[in-house]
Amino acid sequence: MDIKFNYFCVQMGNACWELYCLEHGFQPDGRIHESSTASLADSSFGTFFSETGGGKYVPRAVFIDLEPTVMAVSP
Repeated sequence: MDIKFNYFCVQMGNACWELYCLEHGFQPDGRIHESSTASLADSSFGTFFSETGGGKYVPRAVFIDLEPTVMAVSP
């Protein structure tokens, strides 16, 4: 699990997750694009993502910051 606690860490962590998802073919709804089946063979895949009962994948990460505008600001 990845836990981020302040503004910089939240922004940096969010950028890293976005890049990882793009590189591995994740769609915004949590599904993997058909042409990206090689991602499933990646040994780190299960470390970073959990599969839901509906066949979608969610990242194992928690972003925490008490400032309400942190996630509203684009990096």
